[in-house]
Formats: sequence, structure tokens, C-alpha cells
Amino acid sequence: MDTVSPDPAWSYLLQLPHNPLAPRVARVTLRAVLAGHGMSDRVEVAELLASELVTNAYRYSGGPATMRLRRMEDDWLRISVWDTNPSIPAPFDRPATHLHAVPTPTATDDLGGRGLLLVRGYADDWGAHPLGDDLFGRGGKLLWCELAPQDQPPTINTTEPTPLRSRTA
Repeated sequence: MDTVSPDPAWSYLLQLPHNPLAPRVARVTLRAVLAGHGMSDRVEVAELLASELVTNAYRYSGGPATMRLRRMEDDWLRISVWDTNPSIPAPFDRPATHLHAVPTPTATDDLGGRGLLLVRGYADDWGAHPLGDDLFGRGGKLLWCELAPQDQPPTINTTEPTPLRSRTA
């Protein structure tokens, strides 16, 4: 009996205007992409992570954002969001080992400030990169996170926010 190999690597890019509807559009798009590629088992967590990354881009930059969904080697899923603000926000500016050692930056009755803590808590790997002024003059930053397949142990980021890995399919 022949077996079907998993989908090869794929990538989707979604351009998002600076608009309060951007997180919702990102969630709907993510659900459709993951369902179409047989990754429905990761929709709930991936939707939370994408929503928090896009919400951060909307709240703290004055321009557009771009969300990229990418199937990586070994069926990992990477969600990355670029925005125009070059500042790396807390807690992405600290190594993962500091997550529990540093008090949360918000009071218990604050309505915001926990989104990127959720990303760090639920993602199997994560990172951030200031982009500076590139050849196209876009600059800004890139925040990313990855989800491992449910049958693989996660890679725990224990030192510094890792640079984009060279996972390829």
C-alpha cells in the first residue's frame, strides 16, 4: 500500500492594514489555511498566537502589518508578524528563562499587557528581530513563534530569543 507524504513546505502571506479588524481577519485566514492543509489539531493555539501577534502590531505601530504562516520541516508551523515599529516589546526582549523570574508587567485589573506573555507560554519556540532599514526601506520588527506537531516534543528556548532558524522542508 502506498503512503501519501505530508504536504511539502508552504507559505502564506497576508497584508494587513492598520485597522482594528486586522486580528479577526488574521484568525479567519489562519483557520482556513490550517484546515486546508490538515492541521486542524493546531487551530485553537495557533489562532490565539496569531491574534496576539497581530493585535500587538496594531496597537503599537502606526502602519500596516504582514502575517506569514509557514509549514516548516518536520511539520512545524511558524507564525510571524512584521510591523513598522522597530522596538522589541517585553517579554520578547528577554530570554525565556526569565519568564517566571520577572513579575508580570501589568496589574491584575489591567485589561492589556498579557498577550505576548501568552505567546511565550503557548508557543514551542519564539523570537524577535529588529529589522532596521532594509533595501526596501520598510524597517520595523518581526515577531515569530512556532508550534510543534502534537506528536513531537517542543523545542524549549532557554537562552536568548533565537534567530530565525533555517528549518526547510
